[in-house]
Amino acid sequence: MGDEAQEPYRHRTPRPIYVMIADELATEIAKAPVDSPIASENDIQQRWGVARATARHAIAALRDRGLVYTVPGRGSFVSPRT
Repeated sequence: MGDEAQEPYRHRTPRPIYVMIADELATEIAKAPVDSPIASENDIQQRWGVARATARHAIAALRDRGLVYTVPGRGSFVSPRT
């Protein structure tokens, strides 16, 4: 087999890893109370073994979807549902 077989699965998928993380977190957020904290960048890094930039992109994707809001210096929290 070529080098491709040696790469982790996440690198062979056409979807960016931050989108997959955001999707999984979105499922968790759907069950969480409004204004409850979500995983921090650090938590995401540890849980998925990704770089801080990837964790930031995942949280930004959730913010773009309107699922979370971020308070500088405090973290990100579940947005009120519309």
